[in-house]
Amino acid sequence: MNLEEIKKSAIEAIESATIKEALNEIKTHYLGRNGLLTGELKSLKEMTMEMRRDAGPKIQELYAEIEKKIEAKLQLFSGSSRKTDYTAPGKKFQYGHIHPLSQVMEDSAKIFRGLNFSVISGPELEAEYYNFDALNIPANHPAREMWDTFWIKGEGKNSKSNYLLRTHTSPVQVRYMEKNSAPFQIVVPGRVFRYEAVDMSHEVNFYQLEGLMVGENVTLANFKYVVEQFLKEFFATMDKKIEFRFRPSYFPFVEPGVEVDIKLKGKWLEIMGAGMVHRRVFEAVHYNPDEVQGFAFGVGVDRLAMIKYGVPDIRLFYSGDLRFLKQFKSS
Repeated sequence: MNLEEIKKSAIEAIESATIKEALNEIKTHYLGRNGLLTGELKSLKEMTMEMRRDAGPKIQELYAEIEKKIEAKLQLFSGSSRKTDYTAPGKKFQYGHIHPLSQVMEDSAKIFRGLNFSVISGPELEAEYYNFDALNIPANHPAREMWDTFWIKGEGKNSKSNYLLRTHTSPVQVRYMEKNSAPFQIVVPGRVFRYEAVDMSHEVNFYQLEGLMVGENVTLANFKYVVEQFLKEFFATMDKKIEFRFRPSYFPFVEPGVEVDIKLKGKWLEIMGAGMVHRRVFEAVHYNPDEVQGFAFGVGVDRLAMIKYGVPDIRLFYSGDLRFLKQFKSS
């Protein structure tokens, strides 16, 4: 085999190589101890001085050229030792999708928009005044024990300068009423924080959906209609015949207070707390409680999602486990 044939076959082999291992074999075949060009170099000793002067530089030049082309091709495979089959079909591109809790909040907000509610938001870092005092939960009130609180280090001069991570979305009600007059109806989806032990039904942070409707003649009958319409539509795919029951309960910022239960697939489930806004809450925002009244309610978004999707453990929503999250990808 002459030098031109060796050059032609070597370049074709290098250009057609698709994996690093193939290039290493080519290098061994042409430049290795028993390679073709190495053999040509060894044959120089059998030539005359004149032939050696002519053939030697050509063999060395071709040796360097092949070596350079192999090294250049190897650079394309640098950083990867995996074998690549360029004839294999490509992998389907994986798109992300909305987290199930985000989807539940969006679905809930959509239903309430259909009932003429506005969707608003508020700060997660909240003042003690808005989280407790303005909601008829003053300092040393025993009801504060209902909310295990993350306090922010440092003490202010008053409750408006003491900060915490909000324990519920109810502070947004106060902030909204301070800047807006009745009548109105709003819902507030958002994240809240509780300093408590984590288990199947409790997390240190979770999501709530707060609702508030205020006007001259707002009653519990209005609340009953709104909440039943919402829950019927939200759980429509699970059970077309949802039953409701309302039980007396206590929350400092409403009077009277009620718990709402629903019956799904023959089982009663506690779903939300609610009631008529307490007079002291209206007084805190400079509303005249003799002229307006309203109802407020709060429902756990995580709770809604667990019931709707049959999720047994709240911690799964925050695990980041793609095997779990991919189950909620819409088609």
